[in-house]
Amino acid sequence: MATAPVHMPELVRATGVRQLRLICGIILFAYVVSHFLNHALGNISVDAMEVGVYYHTLFWQFLPVAIVFYTAALTHMGLGIYALYQRRQFRWRTIEPLQLVLGLSIPALVMGHVVGVRLGYTLYDHQKLYPQELYLFFVAAPGRLWQMTILLLIAWVHGCIGIFFWLRLKPFFTRAAPYLLAAAVLIPTLSLLGIYQGGRSVAVESEDREWRSQNLTRDQVGTVAEGNTLDRIAGGLTTGYFGLLALALAARGARALRERRGGMIALSYGNGKTVRVPKGLSVLEASLRHNVPHASVCGGRARCSTCRIRIIGDHEALPEPSPREAFVLTRVGTSDPSIRLACQLRPTSDLSFFQLFTPHTVSANAQASTPASIGQERYLVSLFVDMRGSTQLAEKRLPFDTVFIVNRFLGAVSQAVIENGGLPNQFVGDGMLALFGLSADPQTACRQALKAAAGIATHIDELNELLSHDLRQPIRFGIGIHGGEVIIGDIGYRDHIVFTALGDAVNVAARLQDMTKTLACEAIVSEEILRTADLADDALPQQEAAIRGRDEPMAVRVVADARTLTALVDRSERVAA
Repeated sequence: MATAPVHMPELVRATGVRQLRLICGIILFAYVVSHFLNHALGNISVDAMEVGVYYHTLFWQFLPVAIVFYTAALTHMGLGIYALYQRRQFRWRTIEPLQLVLGLSIPALVMGHVVGVRLGYTLYDHQKLYPQELYLFFVAAPGRLWQMTILLLIAWVHGCIGIFFWLRLKPFFTRAAPYLLAAAVLIPTLSLLGIYQGGRSVAVESEDREWRSQNLTRDQVGTVAEGNTLDRIAGGLTTGYFGLLALALAARGARALRERRGGMIALSYGNGKTVRVPKGLSVLEASLRHNVPHASVCGGRARCSTCRIRIIGDHEALPEPSPREAFVLTRVGTSDPSIRLACQLRPTSDLSFFQLFTPHTVSANAQASTPASIGQERYLVSLFVDMRGSTQLAEKRLPFDTVFIVNRFLGAVSQAVIENGGLPNQFVGDGMLALFGLSADPQTACRQALKAAAGIATHIDELNELLSHDLRQPIRFGIGIHGGEVIIGDIGYRDHIVFTALGDAVNVAARLQDMTKTLACEAIVSEEILRTADLADDALPQQEAAIRGRDEPMAVRVVADARTLTALVDRSERVAA
């Protein structure tokens, strides 16, 4: 508990307007999911819907939860209106404008329902539950059924888009996407079917006079006068909401007029390209407006740093970084004041800069169509393997003979990697980087890499036997294995782009491979791999090793004979089973 205050400033810096809107949106989406599942009980019976709504309201009307919910609803609505005012440029080829339009339409559609049910209960103690609401939609006013159906679909699509924007760069999203898609389709489908089944049942039962006398009392649906009062309140609130939207649009127009009168500034991209824009636009918005390619994986939400720019010349007159921008720059280890986020920097005078990341797409509007290919953070296991003595091998052979032997070596290594679920990724001379965990959990990936190392040793033995008549000494090798968070994506230029992984974990694996030469062993495995693979602590001898580029020594495990790794992994799997 004593450390909590230390992290509070960082938490505040990490939370911006978009993060607050996301938190409020998640709370509201949780309510929508709960409500939809309650509707789905109509596929069983109306009685089941009433039982479900009892527990639904018991939770959501619990005072602390209700305060959080209504605060989130008002905050989310307010931030949506602010987004309409604040956002100067949209990517019309993406779903971002659709999400904003859908979100802004929800309050207008839901106002009547909220006033009729919630305010009716507060003012007149109306006990409107499923029988009364279904009677209204299917018997008394069928036209409202279509409005409610549209509202449900809009709220669901808006929420799903928000969840997608939130999760699409998460390491688990690729694996979770099929299940999330199934839920996104099944939940609203079952909900609408439940409403239809329940409504049809109520429509039939409402023909009975006794049912109407029990379910359409004054305490349940109120009087005509009370209904008129609630309708006037709903109409007034809806008009007020549209007034807020009109005010936001008017403020946009006033801002544009003020910016034009305030003068234009020139933004020079450092490659000869210069654009003139009104003061107040961010650098990224300027790129979008003038169709200048500009990398931005997160779409200008300050959730990544790919839009970074380096200011050319004096940067003292620039606005100070916002807390969110400062947080992102700190996270990527940037302390240089000349480096800024293009999505957050709103210059007030002429500016020259160049982009630190070359965009992959032809225009700023078209970017972000394939975010996973631009960069994604994942836990991967990196295996580096290198052929020993290739220099001496080449000295006494014709070049093509050397290439033949190196290719056979890399073929044997690749075969072992593929057999154990890995991906041969980079070939550098007589060495190779293999990745594990692209489609497996971390524990499985670590075990696959260990088995692949054993498989490499076995395949090299077979290759040595096959080439024994041509080799003065057997082919030897060194392997380094380490796991951790890395960035995977497409790296390169134009037609020379390759998929690979970048990060400290990859670098450490390469360093461990180098250390096999000095420690005279076939493989070195990091402590992280041993722990994640859930191998016994005494399975391999431990040693402290100084890793180039790291201040502190690192605990590693030395493997004299890589063939033994298969037995260690198999033993661990049997114990776990």
